[in-house]
Amino acid sequence: MSARAHPVDDDGEISPVERSSPRQANTPYVHKVEVPPKQNLFNEFMYTFKETFFHDDPLRHFKDQSKSKKLMLGIQSVFPVIEWGRKYNLKLFRGDLIAGLTIASLCIPQDIGYAKLASLDPKYGLYSSFVPPLVYACMGSSKDIAIGPVAVVSLLLGTLLRAEIDPNTNPNEYLRLAFTSTFFAGVTQAALGFFRLGFLIDFLSHAAVVGFMGGAAITIALQQLKGFLGINKFTKKTDIIAVLSSVISSAHHGWNWQTILISASFLIFLLISKFIGKKNKKLFWIPAIAPLVSVIISTFFVYITRADKKGVQIVKHLDKGLNPSSLRLIYFSGDYLLKGFRIGVVSGMVALTEAVAIGRTFAAMKDYQIDGNKEMVALGAMNVIGSMTSCYVSTGSFSRSAVNFMAGCQTAVSNIIMSIVVLLTLLFLTPLFKYTPNAILAAIIINAVIPLVDVNATILIFKIDKLDFVACMGAFFGVIFVSVEIGLLIAVGISFAKILLQVTRPRTAILGKIPGTSVYRNINQYPEATRIPGVLTIRVDSAIYFSNSNYVRERIQRWLTDEEEMVEAARLPRIQFLIIEMSPVTDIDTSGIHALEDLYKSLQKRDIQLVLANPGPPVINKLHVSHFADLIGHDKIFLTVAEAVDSCSPKLSDEV
Repeated sequence: MSARAHPVDDDGEISPVERSSPRQANTPYVHKVEVPPKQNLFNEFMYTFKETFFHDDPLRHFKDQSKSKKLMLGIQSVFPVIEWGRKYNLKLFRGDLIAGLTIASLCIPQDIGYAKLASLDPKYGLYSSFVPPLVYACMGSSKDIAIGPVAVVSLLLGTLLRAEIDPNTNPNEYLRLAFTSTFFAGVTQAALGFFRLGFLIDFLSHAAVVGFMGGAAITIALQQLKGFLGINKFTKKTDIIAVLSSVISSAHHGWNWQTILISASFLIFLLISKFIGKKNKKLFWIPAIAPLVSVIISTFFVYITRADKKGVQIVKHLDKGLNPSSLRLIYFSGDYLLKGFRIGVVSGMVALTEAVAIGRTFAAMKDYQIDGNKEMVALGAMNVIGSMTSCYVSTGSFSRSAVNFMAGCQTAVSNIIMSIVVLLTLLFLTPLFKYTPNAILAAIIINAVIPLVDVNATILIFKIDKLDFVACMGAFFGVIFVSVEIGLLIAVGISFAKILLQVTRPRTAILGKIPGTSVYRNINQYPEATRIPGVLTIRVDSAIYFSNSNYVRERIQRWLTDEEEMVEAARLPRIQFLIIEMSPVTDIDTSGIHALEDLYKSLQKRDIQLVLANPGPPVINKLHVSHFADLIGHDKIFLTVAEAVDSCSPKLSDEV
């Protein structure tokens, strides 16, 4: 093997050109690390700004277009319905009609139950599946997402609202605060999309979301024990200890056997329906219509037996008619303005996280793209308009979206079909829900939230990343043992803590040479990799910033100390060169350069030469500007680790 290093490609392999035209062994060739051309400060700033906020280049369609075409494209970007509506045909409508009718049969009973989960009158659940889906159908870009109230957001909103106002003693103020919160949830969502800040929701990690959703699902199911068992006096707290204590304390006198019979029977029916749908995908419509069938049968049963006279709680009166205006009910001043803003921001962010995740999931399955920021604007607009038309926070429902997808939806018209069915229900069918037992609503909600407890995802998280598992379990136990908002706070806190930990404590590794090659890799990953006597090669796997610069310097010094002790014990040649592999170091700031300077001075006292390998463009530029390259010597900066080792210890590297 030649003493010099061969040029390597991106995978660390020897260049094919170099294989075909080898140089003489006595003609060393060392590549020079080039300093990139100096960038204009304004151009550099604009590049960074664009990559941060406009990485998807949303204006690319406007290039080289006439003014009229640009105007039309601008309108289409806000209202995508104009673009796909021109291509709409009867074949697409057939799929959307079936899907819309199917999700409507699922959403009507769910909406009534979810509204009660938020401590609102059932009609507000139906209102929220009428106006928001119409707005989204015009402004949204997802073909598959089904819009309406969802269990987790309903629980979160209800919990936060009840912490401020008692819905039993002050129902009017409670309702006004709900509309105010919905308004600010929409404003938050639209603002995040308009200002291209959608990346903020990515700070809530997948593991934290899995834990939060699982904890919320169990909390929702526990809350339904009131209706499931027919308990009149039930705790207002949501933690598992308070709920179970309330259930057990009322066991002797508070449970109603007729209610339990109804709820248990229909829950079993719903679970069997779901099992059939999973076993045979063509029978997806069975679990989709099962909730509505359950409502019809149970309502008829209660009506003919007058079970409501025997303690079975029913929905009672449900107002007919369209959504009334609620603009005058929104707090735009006073004490509740700030409270509504706070609740709206929290519930809006959770709703946004769920909707964007659902939209991306189904878009990937059908191989089309959705614009996350446009989705946020659409979701925000529908909630702002919804708050003015007696709706509470709506978002994408995973269960309904899955049914929508399996039913063969083609466009957002399926949401319009669903809205029309809800409209007809509000106008003509609401009196029929008078004798609907609360027990069936509890069974429907329990059946709906069971899939939110994703055991398989949790097991996978545990196998992949233990720190992610801690975040998952922290959010999960925070929700079920304390409250929904505390669980959410824990989820966000642990997600940020993980980011900080990874930034402040980057990984470092000792590299060794793979035998028979000029490739250097982590000796823990490749045990056969051998160390070069007299040379210690360390790779830093992160940018070096003020937050981690001291740690990186200290960690390198600890590696060096440990290596020196091992070398001394084995009576091997002492360490004369410390090579830092910098290809993973994407950037460095002044604190990082000061840390390298301190490391260099420390090594000088120990008669060890500092050598750098493969610094990237931003790094090498800053090393030159700061004169650090002059300090260690330009001849001590190499393109590859192999070249650095060959230069430091050519005979030794050739022998390995």
